[in-house]
Amino acid sequence: MAVPFIDLKRWEPGFQDAWQKKVRELSESAQFIGGPEVAGLEADLVRETGAKHCIGCANGTDALQLALRAAGVGRGDTVLLPDATFWATFEAVVNVGADPVTVDIDMTDLQMDYDLFVQAVRTHKPKAAMLVHLYGWGSRRLEDYRQFCRENHVILIEDGAQAYGATYKGNSLYKDALLSTVSFYPAKVLGGAGDAGAVFTSSDEYAERLRSLGNHGRATHYSYGLVGWNSRISAFQAAYIRLSIPHVKSRIESRRAAVKQYRTHLGELPSVRPPEGFEENGYLYCILYNPSERSSVEARLKEKGIGFANTYPGSMSSQAGAKGYIKAAVGGDNARKLAESILNPPLFPYMTDAEVSEVVQSLRPKAAPFVG
Repeated sequence: MAVPFIDLKRWEPGFQDAWQKKVRELSESAQFIGGPEVAGLEADLVRETGAKHCIGCANGTDALQLALRAAGVGRGDTVLLPDATFWATFEAVVNVGADPVTVDIDMTDLQMDYDLFVQAVRTHKPKAAMLVHLYGWGSRRLEDYRQFCRENHVILIEDGAQAYGATYKGNSLYKDALLSTVSFYPAKVLGGAGDAGAVFTSSDEYAERLRSLGNHGRATHYSYGLVGWNSRISAFQAAYIRLSIPHVKSRIESRRAAVKQYRTHLGELPSVRPPEGFEENGYLYCILYNPSERSSVEARLKEKGIGFANTYPGSMSSQAGAKGYIKAAVGGDNARKLAESILNPPLFPYMTDAEVSEVVQSLRPKAAPFVG
């Protein structure tokens, strides 16, 4: 049985009908930009996350750039970020004119190494830092990061593109962040029907700047207090995400159920668990192979039609595109080692027991079929 890495068509009964009805309603009333659906989505997300403000935007990368710009980060400023992340984190820093400094990761939780981060702050005196919540959880030193940045006047921006539905000590990761972002790319835990994103903030001042920057810097319709750009979320994306929110709890529960089965039946394979205090959202399952063995595992999965990913296949400091922009790289080569060893098996909402069993048997050829 072939199993895709992700299947975006596992909708709940009636979801497609509700979406098609909504598309007709929006089309007939010509509600394309802004309006009740966008305002409603922002209100829904404030309610769901406990954040003070939510500002929708065109995509997750824009969310990062909006957060940096709202915080006043620009030309000549230094920004710290983890060496293991998606390229958008790095390019957002470059695109606002700032200088990126990468910090190596902690192999315990696969997040930025806190001790190296403190060292980098003291050496490079950054204006801001990007803490990325990868794989559906966050750093075991999350509280330390937030406190240290407050005390040392470093603006902490939390890239939560993969973190919707994950919790820390019972709260959404967005709730207590000064500035945090989310992506609604279709493959995310809460995905749209195309590109979309949002920024959360606890600051009234930042919220006002964010809303202006994403709409050409407008103060009123034809007066401009800032130089921004067009990063408006469409009414169609807002409507699709709003239709998904009532179902996201069951989608996450089904993801967590698949993770539990993987942990039960792949227990001898080295995998990474969320740190204490976190409840993951089931975004990715991370197996760390010896690099010399991973290629043979990948070949077996390909032969059987089992999807997989290597999230991510290279560190930021090693990317060809980083040359000429990167100011420094702090730490060792854990990010590179992670890139060479990580393998992510299929994980998506409403995977069947048969699909999980097929993946398990492909990763462990001698494993017996099971019923979850």
